[in-house]
Amino acid sequence: MAYIYAMSDIHEELALFKETLSLVDLSENNQLILLGDYIDIHSQDLSILYFIKEMQEKHKNKVITLAGNHEMMLLEDIQSKASSFHDTAVLNWLKSLPFYYETEKQIFVHAGIDEEAEEYWKWGSEDYYFCCKYPHTTGKFYKDIIAGHVSTSEITGKADYHKAWWDKQNHFYIDGNTRVSKTIPVLKYDTVSGKYTSFEKKKQNDGNFEWKEYAIK
Repeated sequence: MAYIYAMSDIHEELALFKETLSLVDLSENNQLILLGDYIDIHSQDLSILYFIKEMQEKHKNKVITLAGNHEMMLLEDIQSKASSFHDTAVLNWLKSLPFYYETEKQIFVHAGIDEEAEEYWKWGSEDYYFCCKYPHTTGKFYKDIIAGHVSTSEITGKADYHKAWWDKQNHFYIDGNTRVSKTIPVLKYDTVSGKYTSFEKKKQNDGNFEWKEYAIK
């Protein structure tokens, strides 16, 4: 048995990210896939990049880190000299981040793919699709697509909805509007049963909070 965990759109909430990592088990063959937007636009606080880079290096092949549009904007800022960040090791790492991660059943990506290209999406999707596709897409596809980029509150039209969202077909979105909600949704996939779950923090009778896992698919 193995689990695949996915998180997206952390937007510099490093303490919250560390807390949410308590839900992730990286033992055995389990993996964590991070879908991008670890920082904010024109960010000067890049401490979360150091943390994620170190975590990925520590857990070889277990932590997969993808590029989001905010990482691409940082590289553009550096090129135009709008940002003075110059840590060569981190910059080389950022430049090496892939746009997607594919399994037998899923495509993990920050924003989306060109689904009209169907099984040729790798060649039919411009880089813009992977990092910046908008609006979101729903409906049937031959693989499940797990993405962030568009907040689930925007997708549902409910300002207080910040959980993982499934369109009941082949699309999962996990951008929890973290800066507002102080929530980073975690999508968990059981590679044996094929079932998806997520987690919600529930207040107990004693006033403390506890994470509860619930089924999505």
